[in-house]
Amino acid sequence: MSSEQREIAHDQHSHPGPRQYVMIGLVLTLMTVVEILAYYAEEDWGLLSAGLAAVVISLLSAAKFIIVVLWYMHLKFDSKIFTGIFIFPALLAILVISALYVAQQVLPRMGSALGS
Repeated sequence: MSSEQREIAHDQHSHPGPRQYVMIGLVLTLMTVVEILAYYAEEDWGLLSAGLAAVVISLLSAAKFIIVVLWYMHLKFDSKIFTGIFIFPALLAILVISALYVAQQVLPRMGSALGS
């Protein structure tokens, strides 16, 4: 398939309309409000532990990132090869960040709990 044929095939699928973009924007706004509430619930109101607030905020941030990439950057409508090219480095980044968190936060606490 030539690049011109691929371009024609790409343009034949339907992209979201203005109504869908507004709805996605509202969902992203609502998710941001929940993130802010999670921060205040931990910091000012004392309703959440620091760890739980961090997990809530991290998960919502990751979900917002995925929504933006899929819809606003049109990854959902592009070739699956682009999805793979995007997912591999994203998973690698998650792995590295998780390993750094464990190395800096979890392991030192385990050592002090064991009396080291």
